[in-house]
Amino acid sequence: MKDTSPIEQIVEEIGSTFTQLSDEIWDAPELRWIEHESVEKQIAVAEQFGFRVERSLTGIPTAFSAEKGEGGPIIAVLGEFDALAGMSQADGVAEVQPNPETSNTSGHACGHNLFGAGSLLAAVAAARHLEEQGLPGRVRYYGCPAEEAAAGKSFLVQRGAFEDVDAAVSWHPGSAMRTSQGLSLAYTQVYFRYRGIASHAGAAPHLGRSALDAVELLNVGVNFLREHMPDNARVHYAITDAGGVSPNVVQAYAEVYYIVRAVNVAQMRELYDRVVKIAEGAALMTETTLEIEFDGASSELLPNATLEAALHANVQAIGGVPFDAADQATAAKFVASMVPAEVVRARQRLGVDQSQSLFAGISPLVNPASRNQSTGSTDVGDVSWSVPTVQISGGTHAIGTPPHSWLMVAQGKLPAAHKGMLHAAKAMASTVVDIAADADLLAAAKSEFAGIMAVTPYDCPIPDGILPPPMREGNIANLS
Repeated sequence: MKDTSPIEQIVEEIGSTFTQLSDEIWDAPELRWIEHESVEKQIAVAEQFGFRVERSLTGIPTAFSAEKGEGGPIIAVLGEFDALAGMSQADGVAEVQPNPETSNTSGHACGHNLFGAGSLLAAVAAARHLEEQGLPGRVRYYGCPAEEAAAGKSFLVQRGAFEDVDAAVSWHPGSAMRTSQGLSLAYTQVYFRYRGIASHAGAAPHLGRSALDAVELLNVGVNFLREHMPDNARVHYAITDAGGVSPNVVQAYAEVYYIVRAVNVAQMRELYDRVVKIAEGAALMTETTLEIEFDGASSELLPNATLEAALHANVQAIGGVPFDAADQATAAKFVASMVPAEVVRARQRLGVDQSQSLFAGISPLVNPASRNQSTGSTDVGDVSWSVPTVQISGGTHAIGTPPHSWLMVAQGKLPAAHKGMLHAAKAMASTVVDIAADADLLAAAKSEFAGIMAVTPYDCPIPDGILPPPMREGNIANLS
């Protein structure tokens, strides 16, 4: 058996507190900006371990920081805890079944219950190790709301929350332990609201001006736009108000929520401007009025190869997640519910036997010039353009598990998920300590970061004057 490091021992010693925390967050899923119960649970644990807490960070009600340590550099550890709407799913059940324990229809379909608890565990373990070794350094956990919509971290960056931070460490639950960061898409989220004129749809349709028609024309126009935008760009929407349930009334109001994604902020803005023109055209065609509310935005991810190498060295020292036969057997039940071809491809990408349901290995560190371009997004992007940032993918779910699905929710409290979370926390905590204690490592990471900034400075995707959604007058009622 390999020797365990002092940090690994700390994580094992206190880990049960944080697996319980992750389960409690799973049990009470909360949507963006209203994660009050999750925040209070995390703050209670942070204070239990001697962290100094700042609530309502930069004025955002469900953002907070928790810090411990003295002197030295400030190393941020990023945590998330928001759920997704319509994702209620029973724990451990390998078929679609809403959670019978709650009337809440939301669910942790991106593993954020594990994310927040695991990151806080890493922060606590790193701070305890620095303290026990008499080393300087401040570990600051950031409780970050609303990653799934409108970008809580992006607003925190815009409002100066990371100005004194030297480096940041993060993670995300997934199907494999991986230290090489892929490239994400920049994105913006926006509400298009149309107002028309109500009338009797049968007796006097000529007197009405349909807001719902405007929404539909916007969607049709964007569908035609898809042929003329980059292949890896994405535009999608949700109709959040269709104007009522009476088809015999011309709809006087309708609302649609759009997301526009592209490989970087500049391309995202170009594509967003084209979508806005289509929205304005839909208003002209229907003789309705258009109101646009810019909800939030995020930059693409900027990896730091220096910190990746340090993180990967720690992962190699720790080894793969110790899944056992029971974990594999349970995961196989969920794999059986997935699209077979997707599972085959996922196993091929990981280089594992087609019979494996959980990945217990370590993905290799890839050449930074050959990073994978994903078509997802993360508000870690804006942090990474503010300070040198590194992020690990943790092996918490069965191979091929699609994010934002009931399959992700159902596995979020299983022993395998807890094991993956603890493993990721060990790697993160070890890396936090390395950055804090090794001045040369931090200097090299900062030098790499400064070299990129000299050529491509950070361009905040949120326009000046845009407040976080919960700070906008009259807006909080719309977030539940």
